[in-house]
Amino acid sequence: MSQPTISICIANYNGEAVLVDCIDSVLAQQGQIELEILVHDDASTDNSINLLRERYPQERFPYLHIIESSENVGFCISNNRMAAQAKGEYLLLLNNDAALAPDALQTLLEAARAQTPQGILTLPQHDWQSGELVDRGDLLDPFYNPIPNLDPARRDVAMVIGACLWIPRTLWKNLGGFPEWFESIAEDMQLCCHARLSGYPVQVTEASFYRHRQGASFGGNRVNANRLTTTYRRRRLSERNKTYVMILCSPPLQLWITLPIHLALLAFEGITLALIKGDKRLWKDIYANVFTSLFRNAGRLRKERQKIQQMRKLSTADYTKGFSWVPRKLQMLLRHGLPKVS
Repeated sequence: MSQPTISICIANYNGEAVLVDCIDSVLAQQGQIELEILVHDDASTDNSINLLRERYPQERFPYLHIIESSENVGFCISNNRMAAQAKGEYLLLLNNDAALAPDALQTLLEAARAQTPQGILTLPQHDWQSGELVDRGDLLDPFYNPIPNLDPARRDVAMVIGACLWIPRTLWKNLGGFPEWFESIAEDMQLCCHARLSGYPVQVTEASFYRHRQGASFGGNRVNANRLTTTYRRRRLSERNKTYVMILCSPPLQLWITLPIHLALLAFEGITLALIKGDKRLWKDIYANVFTSLFRNAGRLRKERQKIQQMRKLSTADYTKGFSWVPRKLQMLLRHGLPKVS
């Protein structure tokens, strides 16, 4: 095989039930584009590895490479390992519970070559079951909560989710990939905010799409029967890591204004939810964890922020164009009530 144009990176953990839909959607792509597919198996306990070897044998699929991890290392490390081995000009990070429309790669490649400079891209995301549009990338509220962009006229966004994230391999290296100390959740937000701050566009294409089984790979993160459901683990990592991104990427003026308000609101939210639900674990595992993590990682956060801010090319005004100033949590509370955490 000649040098691939695109390296498809699929992080897998116990994805036996969804992997075939994902990989087959890549194999069904239109256009003559040189591809390689890398699947990082994160010490799955299901039949994922056997499925991959039996359905995609190396003699028929020499461009599909399986990276087996001896231990569960999480989404960030999985993608960093695949990116380190990738040979393509571009990377497409694709969730194992997602599937591409047939013209997806051709659409992304054309959009990438039209960008100046070349930055991060995604496709419109559709729900797997209903087919409804979920987002066209995301904006952020003042406290770094993602807000789905549903405006077909808006291409520039604050972030795209890691379920379908396109980036030039050289830019991935320049930005340092995913921060492995995040474990999982909001690593895509950090990468996109870092890219925008450094002057690279983060955009959604006008055409094509991908389908996604939302929450299938990590639990929660979707509305069921008009009720928002999540898990302790997802919420713990989400609240902590969004705070990390705020500290790392916010320009100084924005950080000085929003961080004290954010921390005060987090404390109030955590205490209130724990009292209403009679669940001390909500405070301890999710909200108190933010404050203890900030204390433990203060030195690392200070060092990483300095590196990121030294690359900053956008003014505060330009950086905050990706923000909407209505708090997302307030919108969700009024629409769906208190979240169910399990």
